Amino acid sequence: MAVYTLERDQLLKATLAEVWNFISSPENLKTITPDYMGFDILSENPLQEMYEGMIIRYKVSPLLGIKTTWVTEITHIRHQQFFIDEQRIGPYKLWHHQHHIKETPEGILMKDIVHYSPPFGFLGAVANSLMIKSKLNEIFDYRWNKLEEIFPV
Repeated sequence: MAVYTLERDQLLKATLAEVWNFISSPENLKTITPDYMGFDILSENPLQEMYEGMIIRYKVSPLLGIKTTWVTEITHIRHQQFFIDEQRIGPYKLWHHQHHIKETPEGILMKDIVHYSPPFGFLGAVANSLMIKSKLNEIFDYRWNKLEEIFPV
C-alpha cells in the first residue's frame, strides 16, 4: 500500500483562540471546501465542541461528481495546539489528517499534514499520479484562499 503525504503551512493574522475556534468547528469545514464538492454534514449536533472520539459524517463528491459518505473520527486533541481526524468510512484506504496551530511573532502558523492512501493498490497509485494528488492540492489551495479571506492580513 502506497502512502502519500500532503503538507501545507499558512500564516494567519488572528489570535490563537480565533483560529482554533474556527478550525475545530466541524460546521466550518463546508466554508473552506469548494462548492463543487457538494459538501454536507450529516451528523447531528455539528455545532457542539469537538472531542476525542467524535464521529462526523459527511456527504461529499471528491472526484468526478460521485457522491460518497465520508465518516471521520477525531482521534486526538490538544486544545489550541492540534487535532487529528482519521477516516473510518470513505473514498480512501487511509486518511490521517493532522491540524496544528502555534503562535509566532508574525501570527498563527497553521500546518496541515495529511497522510493518505488511495484504494485499489496499483490502480490507486496511478489515479493518484493522474488526478488525486492534483485534486487534493486544488482543494487545499481553495482552503488557503478562503482562510486568507476569513483572517485578512
